[in-house]
Amino acid sequence: MTDIETIMVEVAYALPDKQKIVELLVEPGTTALQAVERSKIVNIFPEIDIATAKMGLFGQSLGTKGLKKANEYILQAGDRIEIYRPLLADPKEVRRRRAAKASAKGE
Repeated sequence: MTDIETIMVEVAYALPDKQKIVELLVEPGTTALQAVERSKIVNIFPEIDIATAKMGLFGQSLGTKGLKKANEYILQAGDRIEIYRPLLADPKEVRRRRAAKASAKGE
């Protein structure tokens, strides 16, 4: 055991066919961004650009809804930082196209 206090957190990333959760011990005061960097998840998924990737905590995007940004959010024991993939299509545009197609068919 060491004299330094640590907390357990997780960093998660998923593709349609592959996912990984990295558990790591970090010092209190570690930010979400620092934990992602320390997790070395980019060694498994080199396509991740940590500088621009959207991140969240249990499904809530960091930097929104009162949550601090990834470089400001101080982790708590048991937190799971999720790295989100960029959307391939805008969900609103997909719904519009689907509605237009249904309308054209007379549904």
